[in-house]
Amino acid sequence: MNLTYKVNQYFRLSTLVLVAGFSMSGWADDVSQKTESLKAAPAAAESEVVTEVEAEQSELSELSVITPKGRLPLDDLRAFTEVMERIKKAYVEEVDDKTLLENAIQGMLSGLDPHSAYLSPDDFQELEENTSGEFGGLGIEVGVEDGFIKVVSPIDDTPASKAGVMAGDLIIKLDETSVKGLSLRDSVEKMRGKAGTVIKLTIVRDGVDKPLEITLERAVIKVQSVRAKSLEPGYGYIRISQFQADTGKELVETLEELIKKEENEHLNGLVLDLRNNPGGVLQAAVGVTDAFISDGLIVYTEGRIANSELRFNATAEDPSKGVPLVVLINGGSASASEIVAGALQDHNRAVLMGTESFGKGSVQTVLPLSVDAQRGLKLTTALYYTPNGRSIQAEGIKPDIVVERAKVTLLNDGGEQYKEADLQRHLGNGNKEDTSKENNRTAKEEKELAELLSKDYQLNQALNVLKGMHINAITIGKPVHEEVAMEMTK
Repeated sequence: MNLTYKVNQYFRLSTLVLVAGFSMSGWADDVSQKTESLKAAPAAAESEVVTEVEAEQSELSELSVITPKGRLPLDDLRAFTEVMERIKKAYVEEVDDKTLLENAIQGMLSGLDPHSAYLSPDDFQELEENTSGEFGGLGIEVGVEDGFIKVVSPIDDTPASKAGVMAGDLIIKLDETSVKGLSLRDSVEKMRGKAGTVIKLTIVRDGVDKPLEITLERAVIKVQSVRAKSLEPGYGYIRISQFQADTGKELVETLEELIKKEENEHLNGLVLDLRNNPGGVLQAAVGVTDAFISDGLIVYTEGRIANSELRFNATAEDPSKGVPLVVLINGGSASASEIVAGALQDHNRAVLMGTESFGKGSVQTVLPLSVDAQRGLKLTTALYYTPNGRSIQAEGIKPDIVVERAKVTLLNDGGEQYKEADLQRHLGNGNKEDTSKENNRTAKEEKELAELLSKDYQLNQALNVLKGMHINAITIGKPVHEEVAMEMTK
């Protein structure tokens, strides 16, 4: 989501690849890097998208008889001008020609699909804010469903996520104003505001009888794209909240740091969390996938214009060092998240767990207008496909192991448990090294991990799968010696 480079300096009519979910302004489509910087070889370096309407008076009469390809029929042109003229004369308020024409353009784009749009100068600025990873508001990715605002996903560590806003929630009121009848843009503008000001959201949630009222304090949203931690010795966790311009690079650096923290610089397994990740920059998704595979196709796109046909391939480097991988996805995982999940699944590089993803498999391109570089079109120009040729559009990625959201209740059977070490005059351990400090540290980490896993059932199951994969690898790779096996059975 970064539009800082001036695209008109590179191409006469640039095409910027967008893949993302809804943001506070609609679908927060993220732009690609310059075409020259792509690791993949695009089908063409530049596209010439030119629509010419020949309107010479001598040719207009021909349009009513025959409509050559690329020309508008005369009857439709007459209908358009008649409607415009009647609005100017009969509408209750006076409307100037510029407003009517801009409204017509907006309607033309909005009638295509949910992700195509006309970009005014304000829209360009908003797109830049969304792609930069810092913007003001509540921190939720939103869309429209049945006239209401639907939460695609809350962004990590924002007012929305902290207040308990969940993916799938329907926002029906903003303060005391119903969102029914409001455009998505108008609703977004109401949700945005100065940091420190408050807004009340009225939310309808599946499984809850009455609407929920949640009061949020607006803040400057600074999104940290990549975060990591160690779940326990040998097992790491990386969370990607959205795909920004530098996410691929940050992922590689985070992965290397996580590996170095291990005593033997080796991970037994890694969880990559893409849940509630609405998407972002296409090149970032390619970079993240490339960190885990060292050969083959990552993603390709197909459209009608030459520059919409792109292919992205992996490089030979493998920063992950082949670590066993589980990827978590859910209904809030959209677009760029689905590119990563689909590619890793097709390459048999990861086990996908969670629930089915959102299903946004289209690519948007920003096309600045030649008459005004501050205005343009955000146009759906292609569909993207996984390496095996799967289109995700309206289908989503299906996990290998379906794990629904759930809560884990820890049981305390019979109260506190006594162990050998609690008995008086118990024998010493016999180990030469003093491991008491290490054991205390491990006990603390285990308690923290147990609390985390009890709240996140999907992560709990992902860790169990990784442990199973590690045990299986040990069993196959290093068979237990016969004598040791006999000793273990005594």
